Amino acid sequence: MYYLGVDVGGTNIAVGVVNEENAIVAKASHPTPVPCSEDAFCDAILEVCKDALAKAGITLDDVPWVGIGCPGTVNRQTGIIEFANNLYFKNFALRDKMTERLGGKNVILENDANAAAYGEFQAGALRGVDNGLAITLGTGVGGGVIIHHKVYSGSNFAGGELGHTVIVVDGRPCTCGRKGCWETYASATGLINTTKEYMQNAPKNSPLWTIVEGDISKVNGRTAFDAMRAGDPIGKEIVDEYIKYLSIGLIDMVNIFQPDILCIGGGICNEGETLLGPVREYVYEQQYAMYSSKKVTIVRAQLGNDAGIIGAAMLGKQELEA
Repeated sequence: MYYLGVDVGGTNIAVGVVNEENAIVAKASHPTPVPCSEDAFCDAILEVCKDALAKAGITLDDVPWVGIGCPGTVNRQTGIIEFANNLYFKNFALRDKMTERLGGKNVILENDANAAAYGEFQAGALRGVDNGLAITLGTGVGGGVIIHHKVYSGSNFAGGELGHTVIVVDGRPCTCGRKGCWETYASATGLINTTKEYMQNAPKNSPLWTIVEGDISKVNGRTAFDAMRAGDPIGKEIVDEYIKYLSIGLIDMVNIFQPDILCIGGGICNEGETLLGPVREYVYEQQYAMYSSKKVTIVRAQLGNDAGIIGAAMLGKQELEA
């Protein structure tokens, strides 16, 4: 048995053929054509699906369903993307349009962060847990909630937008329209913005500037960590501030959900224990249930960029178990 999972991002559409052991046996990727019409978008997804199936040496008849993880407010029941700001779509009936293109094949639609969390539940860091949280630190802060083995998305399928909890009143403007959202500080984008802010007052001969060769446009999520390792006190200050903001949001999530395991993914997690060690200290010292004998386990996500593909591919299993 094989399954087809589609992970739609603002930059690329990635499709994978997944076997019964939750392993990707073939994968294809094309640039996401944004902005574009709904039909052009569906045609692009179809082409990547065809490429992945061809690489696996199978056809659409060999998969029972097609799962699609997509950014935005995704109504799993109606199959409509109600709003996806980065894709410029509102009330887009993606499921029906893709079902038509796929010859009537069952198409299951889910938010991309939820799909990634479900991937970690099926095959990664959250495997087998009753309740878990998956946080992804990327352009924004993606969040997926697993409660009693199933994705939780609320009464209107808009739940789980964990990055859009405010941690700084009247803070940085967020793309959602609010100010001070967690993702404006804890995402990779947030870390880059913080680094650039500090660099305005940093000496031009400091490691911060040397690392980027004097070009502030070259700042990325590693810059502050690299500067800290080079002995730059400003680099350390940036890292400390970033970890503090990340931890504040994580503590809020732990206080609300009290998951068995909280896994954190995204490129920043390549810092390993340099990041996760201090984060655990913050969470364990400041969570409300600090005196509980059972504490959340905080680990790095295991599946990387494949989490969304695997989770999307396995969405039909959740429906079968409902």
